[in-house]
Amino acid sequence: MNTMSRWDPMKDLNDLSHRLFGRAPLTERGNSHERLEVAQWAPLVDITEDDREFCIKAELPEVEKKDAKVTVDDGVLTISGERHSEKEEKGKKFHRVERAHGTFSRSFTLPDGVDDTKVTADFSGRILKVHLPKAPEAKPRSMSVKIG
Repeated sequence: MNTMSRWDPMKDLNDLSHRLFGRAPLTERGNSHERLEVAQWAPLVDITEDDREFCIKAELPEVEKKDAKVTVDDGVLTISGERHSEKEEKGKKFHRVERAHGTFSRSFTLPDGVDDTKVTADFSGRILKVHLPKAPEAKPRSMSVKIG
């Protein structure tokens, strides 16, 4: 017995967005949209470059410095750690818990020209900054060539 179902392209796009970017999918309830609870999360990052280095800024809300880890292994930088869940207190009821907690991990292949022996990181507030200095030969050089 075959059944027909209605195709909803926005649902497919929303599901794809969830898989690619780790954001909670939307579900419709009446005229409003609600996000479904997600069991896992990954920190959002910005990656910038200047003439001296690449810099990865990772948002780690409610993650303590001791719970974050940065490693470089065979040309791959990994940011990992854990965000702990809020503990229930007496007399406090949770009606909805949508912020994910638990372990996380993001990995990035280092670009050519990064000196992976000089990678540094600092953690301030809720932002982890990982500095990936460029190797001296990777910096652009300019020189004049004498024409003979």
